[in-house]
Amino acid sequence: MFTTDDQQTQICSCKTLQISIGLFDYGKNHKHHTHTHTHTHTHTHISMAPVPPGIRFLTSFNRDQWYRAFTFGLTFLLYTSFHLSRKPISIVKVTQPLEWVPNNYKQLLGAMDYSFLCAYAIGMYLSGIIGERLPIRLYLTVGMLTSGLFTCLFGLGYIYDIHSLGFYIFVQVANGLVQTTGWPSVVTCIGNWFGKGRRGLIMGLWNSHTSVGNILGSLIAGYYVSSNWGLSFIVPGVIIAAMGVICFLFLIDWDTELLLGQESIGVCVPVQQVVVVKSEAEPSAISFMGALRIPGVVEFSLCLLFAKLVSYTFLFWLPLYITKTAHLDAKKAGDLSTLFDVGGIVGGILAGVLSDKLGKRATTCAVMLLLAAPTLYGFSMMSQFGLGPTIGMLLVCGGLVNGPYALITTAVSADLGTHKSLKGNARALSTVTAIIDGTGSVGAAVGPLLAGLLSARGWDQVFYMLMTADFLALLVTTQYSGHFGRSVSLKSVYIQHF
Repeated sequence: MFTTDDQQTQICSCKTLQISIGLFDYGKNHKHHTHTHTHTHTHTHISMAPVPPGIRFLTSFNRDQWYRAFTFGLTFLLYTSFHLSRKPISIVKVTQPLEWVPNNYKQLLGAMDYSFLCAYAIGMYLSGIIGERLPIRLYLTVGMLTSGLFTCLFGLGYIYDIHSLGFYIFVQVANGLVQTTGWPSVVTCIGNWFGKGRRGLIMGLWNSHTSVGNILGSLIAGYYVSSNWGLSFIVPGVIIAAMGVICFLFLIDWDTELLLGQESIGVCVPVQQVVVVKSEAEPSAISFMGALRIPGVVEFSLCLLFAKLVSYTFLFWLPLYITKTAHLDAKKAGDLSTLFDVGGIVGGILAGVLSDKLGKRATTCAVMLLLAAPTLYGFSMMSQFGLGPTIGMLLVCGGLVNGPYALITTAVSADLGTHKSLKGNARALSTVTAIIDGTGSVGAAVGPLLAGLLSARGWDQVFYMLMTADFLALLVTTQYSGHFGRSVSLKSVYIQHF
């Protein structure tokens, strides 16, 4: 009887599996065996000790579960570094005004925020389309390395005593464009590895990278802001560039045939059944207009526009607001502002859990948005009564503001990008994610700009703007809350070439 090399490999693997199972069963029954034969088999008790519980726990997971956990942790750290590099400007501008700064420095700082966020919003629409057609690992690596470069360039402006507004706006625009590589890539990657079963909880936990990055960015920038604010940018720039190298070396964007073809741990896998053969009928990447036709994409994009307007206004202006109302220095204001992100972590996880339980993402968003508007007004009033009320309201506002934002950018985007009506075309996820987040980034660009203009009239005007934005987000969400989650026929949706 003749066997092929692949069949011999399978036979060897199965024999190895049988031996391994036999040894493992022996370990489990060994205690009983040694009690009955102590006088003849004492030497066996020494050489075949029971398997330690820690090893049994580790071997209880198959290779696929290990790669899922690894991808979850790695993408978490990758996008943490993105937000870590965005936060320093909100801390550094608290040190203003300096001698060379004109009287309208608030408007100029708002223009720098706007230049970054406007470039980010425009670039995001293109980034998702490009990301569908390039290897995610390489695309994300290039984006992280160039983002590290431009973040460091901003800090070098202090070291080389550059006072040109044009220089800083150029760096902000360039950085905003290259940072668009991050979000579509990591969401596509995490969506490829995790199904819809508990997507709300998983992505709620995973999306805390946004708040963790903001917290770390605040702490790093706050440490250097009083002595050398250039390092507040250079250190985060080095960190995101280093994470780009790690991305290149370790990121697995899909359970590829290379991994599945290897011998699995404790499992006999026929090699012939796991090799992926590229078919000529493989679906093409979805077009921009095709993605817009998916029910829910436009509605949730508009909802995110208003929700992200509120979130990013807090991101860029909260430390300055705290210094003016609580009369704290730049470092303490930066540290205190991290409580908003701590609340955001809890809010994102809570939104994910509730949406999984209820099965209604839109309803969950609507409830949190309904509570957020009066809470923002309460924060503007309570922050004048001392540090204690400010801390409490920061935590509550962070949860209610960032909860819907986190849910829409993760679980909702992944659900829409992998809708069953797309008939397995997984190449729609990056484009859908980019459309939703890109539209949200328009709000993120407008919010800080309006805050810079309105703060000159008083902070009350800023909070009225934020409450109005939350109300509009609620209005858009309620228009769709009865439809999301239902089975929708998309026969009219055509997957077109871009």
